[in-house]
Amino acid sequence: MSKDASPLAKAARYGQTFRDRPHPLHPTETAAQLRERFCTPLPKQGLPEGEVLDALIDAAEPGLVGNTDPNFFAWVMGGSDPLGVAADWLTSVWGQNAGIYQTSPAAAIAEEAVEAWLLELLDLPRESSVGLVTGATMAAFTALAAARTEVLARAGHDFEADGLQGAPLVRVFMSDEAHVTNKTALRHLGFGASSIVHLPSDEAGLMDPYYLAKAMERHSGPKIVVAQAGQINSGGFEGFAEICRIAQGHNAWVHVDGAFGLWARAASETRAQTHGVEMADSWSVDGHKWLQIPYDSGFAIVRHADAHRRAMSITANYLNEDPEDGRSPTSYAPGLSRRARGFAAWAILQGLGRDGVAEIVSRHCAIARHLGARINGIEGLEVLNKIGLNQVLVGASEEPERIIALADHLNAHAGVFVKTAAWKGRPVLRLSVISRETEIAHADHLADAIAASWRIVRDQ
Repeated sequence: MSKDASPLAKAARYGQTFRDRPHPLHPTETAAQLRERFCTPLPKQGLPEGEVLDALIDAAEPGLVGNTDPNFFAWVMGGSDPLGVAADWLTSVWGQNAGIYQTSPAAAIAEEAVEAWLLELLDLPRESSVGLVTGATMAAFTALAAARTEVLARAGHDFEADGLQGAPLVRVFMSDEAHVTNKTALRHLGFGASSIVHLPSDEAGLMDPYYLAKAMERHSGPKIVVAQAGQINSGGFEGFAEICRIAQGHNAWVHVDGAFGLWARAASETRAQTHGVEMADSWSVDGHKWLQIPYDSGFAIVRHADAHRRAMSITANYLNEDPEDGRSPTSYAPGLSRRARGFAAWAILQGLGRDGVAEIVSRHCAIARHLGARINGIEGLEVLNKIGLNQVLVGASEEPERIIALADHLNAHAGVFVKTAAWKGRPVLRLSVISRETEIAHADHLADAIAASWRIVRDQ
């Protein structure tokens, strides 16, 4: 087979043209139709490589979602920057196992560089350690695993020796509007629902430190607090300085869910909202959101590197680790066999630089404010959140259920991708500005479409 006919060359040619061609934002086939394409009998004999790639493309394209499109506003997902895609492709070509330093020295040192750059960009304690994981869910899992072992150690229980057998009950305090991924991570770590103390939230879905202090006084034993930097619906930030002060009085660990909101620290216009977040003990943040690193990419950041390593390290006599080696990625993230996620993260951070990250965050937040102002001028619609980040919550001032019909009409006729959510007992249109290519013009197109679709929906 010639190089031009190789599967790598074929995939590269396809990748170079895919985003330049018009594509629907929404899947065009049903689940049943996609099953007909994918779920065929396994062939007895293998098929030619080119034929397999053609079949894969034909099967997948009708079921793809346009989250790389600048008119995608449905979720905070990110758009897979082409530079990151290229670096991710190289990662697959190189085929490295980034478990320990010796299985891929380049992968290990790339992660060292990314660790230092992230702590600088986010201005977090430089002694912190960083684990490169799949996303914010596993970042929370990793950080909360470190929290679990540390708060139990403070209470005199050796988790490494005894596990949860005979351990004192650990209470976890969070807003009743905290993101579900935190509860998922806690469940995976052995925390049941009765371990979690849900605190009443304000109109932005944020905990009030007053209720946190009262709740912590009612419970003895080891404690963990989960705070929010960028509430998933409102984009709001909790009072980190006060939360951390209260937690310190109880010898508690504070973890901050900063899946996308933590990037506010990278831009001068938004940094003030994160005041005090550096006082926490751990943070989770996504790379595939605002950094636009291809899926999957997340970072678990832990101030206490020893607790981080105790929770994650995998040791065995056959691994042959040398004290002179660089950091072993598996000491900071789950899994021994793992993708070399540091290469794509390294490339994106090099390509953006400090100013580039700040520009994306600032621009998207300005676009969200502009979009909110446009929507507030539409009779019968109202923006329900204070727009401090990239989230815009839209509700109907009368007949709230019509918001669902509005979203359906926009998706069917306006060339955009939007989704609704339930917020404070009512349906809302939750708009997220996150694609790197989204500009004011895209927001104006969406605002015009909302106005036109709302007139049609309201009069039906």
